[in-house]
Amino acid sequence: MKWTLTIAAALAGMLLGGGAQAADHQVQMLNKGDKGAMVFQPDFIAAAPGDTVTFLPTDKSHDAESVNGMLPEGATPFKGKVNEQITVTFDKEGVYGIKCTPHYGMGMVALIVVGNAVNLEEAKTVKHPGKAKKVFAELLEQAAAN
Repeated sequence: MKWTLTIAAALAGMLLGGGAQAADHQVQMLNKGDKGAMVFQPDFIAAAPGDTVTFLPTDKSHDAESVNGMLPEGATPFKGKVNEQITVTFDKEGVYGIKCTPHYGMGMVALIVVGNAVNLEEAKTVKHPGKAKKVFAELLEQAAAN
């Protein structure tokens, strides 16, 4: 009986206090970053289901918005406001394409992979303007290798 209570108490302690906690990934929205002009930094995040990503308007005139066709099935699209921070919780496994609406054609995009990249092939078929096409091609290669 004593042994059973000890195990029960240990399990309860792990569940209440020591369980895995979701991470909050911080992404800066920048006019100039490590990879050049108009960037999300970092532009690639490997996350776990339940993690959040906070997009920080480090420089003015940026937002963060999900890209149509680059969301896992059942995921809710989002659109932040220009010059405002937005925190998004990613519950569904898959690939999420992110863009800064004013600078999309300039390649200001990011990719978040939550768990398994279950919709990677579908995400690869989405068409992008200007430099976003090249940047997403590189990010999707990174997702495939991850």
